[in-house]
Amino acid sequence: MKLLQCSLSPSGVWHDFNADLMPLDTSWVIAFGQRAQLAHPDAFHALRTRFPTARLILVSTAGSLAGTQIEDDAIVCTAVRFERATTTFAACQFTSGANIGDFCRQLASSLAAPDLRHVLVFSDGSLVNGTTLSDAFNACLPAGVTLSGGLAGDGTDFIQTLVGLDSPPAPGVIVAIGLCGPSLRIGFGSAGGWTPFGPERTVTASIDNILLELDGKPALELYKTYVGPEADALPASALRFPLCVSAPGGKNPVVRTILSIDEAAGSMTFAGDIPLNSTVRFMRASYEDLISGAEEAATQAAQEASLVLCVSCVGRRIVLGQRTEEELEGVRAVFGPAPVLTGFYSYGELAPSGLEKTCQLHNQTMTITSIAEPAA
Repeated sequence: MKLLQCSLSPSGVWHDFNADLMPLDTSWVIAFGQRAQLAHPDAFHALRTRFPTARLILVSTAGSLAGTQIEDDAIVCTAVRFERATTTFAACQFTSGANIGDFCRQLASSLAAPDLRHVLVFSDGSLVNGTTLSDAFNACLPAGVTLSGGLAGDGTDFIQTLVGLDSPPAPGVIVAIGLCGPSLRIGFGSAGGWTPFGPERTVTASIDNILLELDGKPALELYKTYVGPEADALPASALRFPLCVSAPGGKNPVVRTILSIDEAAGSMTFAGDIPLNSTVRFMRASYEDLISGAEEAATQAAQEASLVLCVSCVGRRIVLGQRTEEELEGVRAVFGPAPVLTGFYSYGELAPSGLEKTCQLHNQTMTITSIAEPAA
């Protein structure tokens, strides 16, 4: 497995971080960047000129990762060529109100291969419900095929996210990459570092990702009681107090972050679904807890890897502030200096959870996919 990591500055200057792979030998490239940079008319032309024969995947972010550095201005590119494994690619453009399951079945069908091992998904993060996306893929992918990836970001603007495959990125696009072949080794990790507090509560009224009632009481009113003085700064302060959600019959609780509140309805809208009759607990964390969570995710995914893909939540970056790079340094410490570390800050993380390796949408979490192709 050969890799080249480089960045493209707003002025059009390339900077290479390593030189294991020449651009003409590249099979596929993932380009992470802020929406404004990726949407610039010259960006796609520059990428295609540098990598004339490669498949190009473009994803807007809330921060792009080049090793332990976070890039907000440059586009970070990671070019890949497998020695024996192969790849398949598919994309579709989702429109609001459409059935996401139909799109996922279309993508899964396009990726079909007898030796398909894993699917990487990079999806629009504004129009697509990540919970529905992961559930639909879980239902239509063959048994034993795992899934990970993330929802595109838009910094802290939350206006529009962009994704593209071999074309300038656009809203609503979902790109899937099939990784095929017995030579591949894939590792996973997912952890947040958040600690539950207070009693368990039951969701007694909800609609998809809108939470209306807990234990028969208006959810927003109860939430404000628990966060105390921080309630005056809602919804921004909610990044410090996500919910731990255990769906009925589910084995793996997930973290959910508030996107907005409705004072009149007493409701809260979250970044992922809050199923009826779920059990929830409020959560909080210190800086050290979040950094430890990233290290835990890395430990779960640890193997002899060539490529380490990190997808962390924009909420973690906002909470950690100037200490954000410490969570990346924690990941690097676990994997050592050899692997190429890439990824982005997202509007939702997709990764397997638990022993059954079923993909779930996560919020406020560091998720890691480690990829290796050991020598024959």
